[in-house]
Amino acid sequence: MIVRIVKMTFATDKVADFLDVFNNAKNKILNCKGCKHLELLRDVNQPNVFFTHSHWESVPDLQTYRNSELFKATWAKTKILFAASPEAWSLERV
Repeated sequence: MIVRIVKMTFATDKVADFLDVFNNAKNKILNCKGCKHLELLRDVNQPNVFFTHSHWESVPDLQTYRNSELFKATWAKTKILFAASPEAWSLERV
């Protein structure tokens, strides 16, 4: 299983826009092959900083999602809201 964490910092006035994008895409992402878990977390000290935490059955499943039209459309709507470059990690349990 792959654990994926993505850190995203948004312009303060764009947070509501991001939440709309995420809420509209969440169930579609959860229905992607191999996606077993998806949640959105917010930094308690910086309310414009969010993390997505997802679980994928395999690297190929994650890559298939990242190459999908759903990802491309969602990312296009998300990246224009950033105040800083996103950071992402793909991890496995040891």
